[in-house]
Amino acid sequence: MKGEDLARLIDHTMLKPEATPAEVEHLCDEALRHRFASVCVNPTYVPLAAAKLAETEVEICTVIGFPLGATTTTAKVCEAQQALRDGATELDMVISIGALKAGARDLVREDIAAVATACHEGGALLKVIIETALLDDEEKVLACEIAQEAGANFVKTSTGFAASGATVEDVRLMREAVAPDLGVKAAGGIHSYEEAMAMIEAGATRIGASAGVEIVEGAPS
Repeated sequence: MKGEDLARLIDHTMLKPEATPAEVEHLCDEALRHRFASVCVNPTYVPLAAAKLAETEVEICTVIGFPLGATTTTAKVCEAQQALRDGATELDMVISIGALKAGARDLVREDIAAVATACHEGGALLKVIIETALLDDEEKVLACEIAQEAGANFVKTSTGFAASGATVEDVRLMREAVAPDLGVKAAGGIHSYEEAMAMIEAGATRIGASAGVEIVEGAPS
């Protein structure tokens, strides 16, 4: 895959807590230059990114309930609505991981569905982060099934803040767990063209990476 084609599958990401406005502006400049699918920034920087990328093809992605997923559903919905007002067009929310591990399927579904409703009312896409590093395979499949039932547009492997990130095996498992029209986003620890392509070959339809420039520049010419 050529670098320019791969770029359209990458969420160019900066979620570190010490990110500065200047760094976010630079991220946006890189996204424009390489034509990444989106920039993914913390909610506080959504207005800046939205202004910087107005009237371009680059989407504005942000995170909800991040990185633990342990805020209340009400808080997640409020955060989502504020992000949408600020200009976000894609939201990546973290599930209630503890509730999933406790078998509270209805609670997890209702949590996702409430954010999905807010998201879709605002014309945005919802990606649901299941945090694979904290789940066994049965729980990963269950999380994907619940996210699909609740109205997610994508399921996503990781926040990048857990002990490990995306793996080829997890992406393949998630791809098999959801319908063909549901996206699968691989994120966390993807640093090279080869790693990104391995995720795509396993079934990923979107890549989340802070190393987006290095990834596309590593593509064969």
